[in-house]
Amino acid sequence: MDWSVVISDAIRSGIGPIAAVYALAAMGLNLHFGYTGLLNFGQVGFMLVGGYGLAITVATWGGPLWAGVLVGLASAVVLALLLGLPTLRLRADYLAITTIAAGETLRLFYRSSWAEPTTGGVYGLQRFAGDFYDLSPIAPGSYGIGRVTFSARDLWVLIVGWGLVAVTGLLMALLVHSPWGRVIRGVREDETALRSLGKNVYAYKMTSLVLGGVIGAVAGMLQAVQVQSVSPDSYDPAVTFFLYTLLVLGGAGRILGPVVGSVLFWFVLTFLDSVLRQAIDAGYVSPDVISTSEIGAVRFALVGVALMLLVAFRPQGILGSRKEMLIGER
Repeated sequence: MDWSVVISDAIRSGIGPIAAVYALAAMGLNLHFGYTGLLNFGQVGFMLVGGYGLAITVATWGGPLWAGVLVGLASAVVLALLLGLPTLRLRADYLAITTIAAGETLRLFYRSSWAEPTTGGVYGLQRFAGDFYDLSPIAPGSYGIGRVTFSARDLWVLIVGWGLVAVTGLLMALLVHSPWGRVIRGVREDETALRSLGKNVYAYKMTSLVLGGVIGAVAGMLQAVQVQSVSPDSYDPAVTFFLYTLLVLGGAGRILGPVVGSVLFWFVLTFLDSVLRQAIDAGYVSPDVISTSEIGAVRFALVGVALMLLVAFRPQGILGSRKEMLIGER
């Protein structure tokens, strides 16, 4: 078994563009769930409208890249308002039900034959990221250290992606340590007490939902340009639960929690995938026990076991605070 290949594959995945995309999307979800206490089970819906807003504007309507970005952001704001206006005055579970239903409804709508002239239907849209890659100052080639290398295109997405994560983290730090941030943490802990102090809890919840949704839309746009295509089935509900996994790993209610969670998640997932494949090829594991087609399911099962152990011994996550978790439970 070639451990250098295993480790290099895992590192490449842990710091690669897809890890940046998920870290960014999880930061938006962290604002919803970790700081405000909103049960949003449809963050993938914000990623979908962001990615498709960009793709439709450029590929279908022939617009420029910057217009696609604006359409994607505006779509996220509209979606947040449509979800939040009827539900945020009600119990938390109403938002959870509405968001997961909205995410799946959007996926089915975008893949429908009725929307196919605009969205491409089940085939999606391709070849709309040319303007993004034209902005790259990196010459064609391969870059990296040792076996951990990236193509010029992937490196450009990686730089932009982690740059967006850094900027978003800075803005989040400023927000959550501002008076507004103190109020939304109060919403998470005891919104009844805040109402008694005259705070408009509904407005604060709505603002948080919009901001977190916009961050999710940016992640969706970054994912779209990274794979240079959008398809409805890339935005299934499992993506949102992966994002919650990142929060469990890194720690909800922490600026760097989603970032650490994303790096660890993709590192471990790729590490297990590479180990299992090499073990089968080397004959250490019989194909009768685990076949190549079952590797995906097995690696997720192993990650699930690791998560259960983490929740048992450190339920607040790697960066989470036990003290804050106990306050939230109260």
